[in-house]
Order: sequence, then structure tokens, then C-alpha cells
Amino acid sequence: MLPYISEFIGTMLLIILGCGVVANVNLNRSGMKGAGSIQITLAWGLAVLIPAFIFGEASGASFNPALTLALAMDGSFPWSRVAGYICAQLAGAFCGACIVYLLFKGQFDETEDPDTKKGVFCTAPSVRNLGLNFLSEMVGTFVLVFAIKGISNVTGLAMGVDKLFVFGIIVAVGMSLGGLTGYAINPARDLGPRLAHAVLPIKNKADSDWKYGLLVPIFGPICGAILAVGLYAAIPW
Repeated sequence: MLPYISEFIGTMLLIILGCGVVANVNLNRSGMKGAGSIQITLAWGLAVLIPAFIFGEASGASFNPALTLALAMDGSFPWSRVAGYICAQLAGAFCGACIVYLLFKGQFDETEDPDTKKGVFCTAPSVRNLGLNFLSEMVGTFVLVFAIKGISNVTGLAMGVDKLFVFGIIVAVGMSLGGLTGYAINPARDLGPRLAHAVLPIKNKADSDWKYGLLVPIFGPICGAILAVGLYAAIPW
């Protein structure tokens, strides 16, 4: 039971901190409005790092259905836990997004632009081209998962330092590719908050754009993660 609870709480914390920084920087009447993309990118890396330190020993700190599924496919994670992990991750992401809405409700009410409000919850492309958008999410997740697998090749790595490497990977992907689609690189990170956006009583909210949300930020990361573990396994280390 502990691993599933850990994945739920860890993913909830990830979304509170990650979606929280987007609200903090972009919503009207926030004390940090206008701080910019650098703050957002660094904060998303920290949003992964903090719960990873807390729950790394308890669950492996996946917090990402694409990573969970890919690790099961390469034999380094038990299939018996996949469904439970994914459910916990999605539930945690949804609850985290609801908490962000509650905390920033006053700022949401003061923000007129519906796309800005939607952007707190879920990703969107800067230029809409589903094929290229899908490729961007696939490549970003490939880099994430391939690099996570590659950490095992570092000899003499002190316990916990691997989490700092993951922070660096998240920040690197965000700063290099984030402007294309918002770098979900994690189906739970997008799907849970997108569902929250759809059901919460947000004032003057935009359409949740399920045509995009059910394709690009879900299957792009899954394909990228599977490709990453496949290539990693094929390399004669």
C-alpha cells in the first residue's frame, strides 16, 4: 500500500508546486506576476526533485505513467503494480490541481484571459501542429527517460544525488524544448489538471481542448519513454 500512497502524494505535491508556479507567475494580482519562464522552468524541476527525495525509497518516485509503463516493459518494474501506480498518479495530479485552484481562486477571478487560466492547469502548443507537437512531447520524454536510465552508468554515485540529476534533466528539457508544447513529458501532469480544469467552477474558463489533450500529452510521452528504454537496452553497454 505504501508505494501507491507515495505515488499519489508525490504526484499531488509535484502538481501543487508545478502548476502553482504557473499560477504565481501568470495570474493577475499574484505577487510574482511576470517573473517569467525561467522561474517556471526551475520551479518545475524542483517540483519533481522535492517529492522524489521524500518518496524515492518508498515507491521509486516515478510520478509519471509513461515512465512507469516503460520501466515495466524493459523488466525493471513489476507489471503487477503498473495499474495501481498510474491510477495513483492520475488521482494525485487531479487533487493537486484542485488545491492550486483553491489557493489561487482570487487570482483566477481577477484574470480575464481564459487561455491564461487554462495554462495554469494543462499544456498547449505555441504553434498548433499535432504531428510536430506529438514529436516534441515524444522527443522530450525520450531525453528524460533515456537520461534517467543512463544515470545507472555513473559509478560511485552517492545516494540521493541521482535525484539532483533528474532535476537537471527536467530543467534542461524545459529550457530547450518547453516553448513548443509546454513540455508535459508526463501524461498525469497534463491529464489530471486538464480534468480538474474541465470540472472546476472557474470563472469564464476556456474549452479544455480534449482533442489535443487526449492525444499529444498522453501518447507522445508514452511513445518517447518506450523508445528510450528500447534504445537503452539495445546499446551494448
